[in-house]
Formats: sequence, C-alpha cells, structure tokens
Amino acid sequence: MVRATVLCFSGLDPSGGAGIQADIESIGQSGAHAAIACTALTIQNSQQVFGFEAASKQLLLAQANAVVKDLPIRCVKSGMLGTTENIAALAEFLAEHPDYQYVLDPVLVANSGGSLGNQATFVKAFAELIPLATVITPNTVELRALTGEDDLELATQKLFAMGAQAILVKGGHEDTPDYIRNALYIAGELVAESRCPRLAGEYHGSGCSLASFIAGRLAQGDALKTAVQHAETWLFGVLQQAESPVENGQKMPKRF
Repeated sequence: MVRATVLCFSGLDPSGGAGIQADIESIGQSGAHAAIACTALTIQNSQQVFGFEAASKQLLLAQANAVVKDLPIRCVKSGMLGTTENIAALAEFLAEHPDYQYVLDPVLVANSGGSLGNQATFVKAFAELIPLATVITPNTVELRALTGEDDLELATQKLFAMGAQAILVKGGHEDTPDYIRNALYIAGELVAESRCPRLAGEYHGSGCSLASFIAGRLAQGDALKTAVQHAETWLFGVLQQAESPVENGQKMPKRF
C-alpha cells in the first residue's frame, strides 16, 4: 500500500535546492509520498534564476490526471506555476477534486531575485486559488504583493476577505535581526505564533521545504496547527545543517 500522497504542482530547479526536489525530499521526510506535476523547467543554480520554460496547461493537467488514477492523493501543494494558464489549470483540477486538502505557496519571485513570471498578472490570477486553499504560506513580501497592503495585519485580514481559510505568515524577510516570527491565522484569528533564532545568511528552497512538509503532515491526518508546528521544528533543524555551494552565497537546506 502506497503511503498517503501529496501531488505537487511545481517547477524543476536544476540545482536541487528548491522546486521539485525540495518537495520530494521534504514530503519524504514528513513520512508521506510525493507525486509531481511539473509546471516548468527553470534555468537556475543555487544563487540565481536565469529563465524558465513553462509546461502547457494541457500537459500539466495530463500529468496530474494520470497520477490521481493510481495513487492515494490526500493533499495538493503548489509552488511555482509559471503562467496564468497554469494557475487556471490548477483551479480547474482542484474544483474537480474538492476533497483534497491544498497548500498554496504563492511563489512570485525566487529568493535569488529572479523572475518566475509576471508578478502583477500573477497577483490577479492567484485570486482564483486563494479560496480553494486549506492554508496559504506567503512570506511577508508575497503577502504585501497579493493584497497591496503594507501593514501586515491589514494585509492578512485582506487576504481573508479574498476568501482565504488559513494563512501562515512567514517573517524571514522582516527586519528582526535576532529572530524570525511566523504567525498562523485560521478564519481570521491568530491561533499560533513561533519565534526561532535568525540563522546567518540566506537559504535557497526554505519556503518550498516548509510548505511541502506541512502538506505531507496534512496528508497523513495532522490538524493544520500540528502540521505547521512539526514543519517549523523540522525546517529549523535542516537549515542549521545547510550547505554553502558558494562562499557567502545562499545556502541549500540539508533535508536528510
């Protein structure tokens, strides 16, 4: 019997730090199985994004529909989607499978600063996915971009007004030199917050890893708050062990 499975809609990062490989490794470490519908092939290394070529909507849906025929999908996770057509394709797929839980990691720009699509166009397209998600996991840059609000509390509540069910706000981009604060909101209410020491440097694939681990725990039956707590504890450990491909460059989480 195959383990509970997460179907990931995400792009290939040739460096292995983010994207598909981050999904597979993180979900495996959570105890679940990862299946993939590849949204795009990117040209990037651990430090920089140079470009990408997105899969067509037809190819993306064909991948996903083939997988659901013989694997016990319990949760869907999305990262880089590449085009507004692929965002629409995912919304179509989720509408056909309303029983699946869904973790939306609203990837707009890579940590290295490289473009993964037209941000303004994506922000409008994501409105279709927001009400479908069990939880949305934006960093504060993404949260502000999605809502147009600079104040984080106002931005969070605006995302709920757009139909969000739960939001994990990741605070790694905020100016808190000693710590990172994450906050989990469900139905508009703050239900949990965590603080961990801020580790030196930047990390390639940390957001992918966190969202995927949460999806893996949800697939296995964890309540959302429990899944988030497990994921945050696990991620801090793998970031402590992160490896540096380039001196003074972004580090890659050591997920094993």
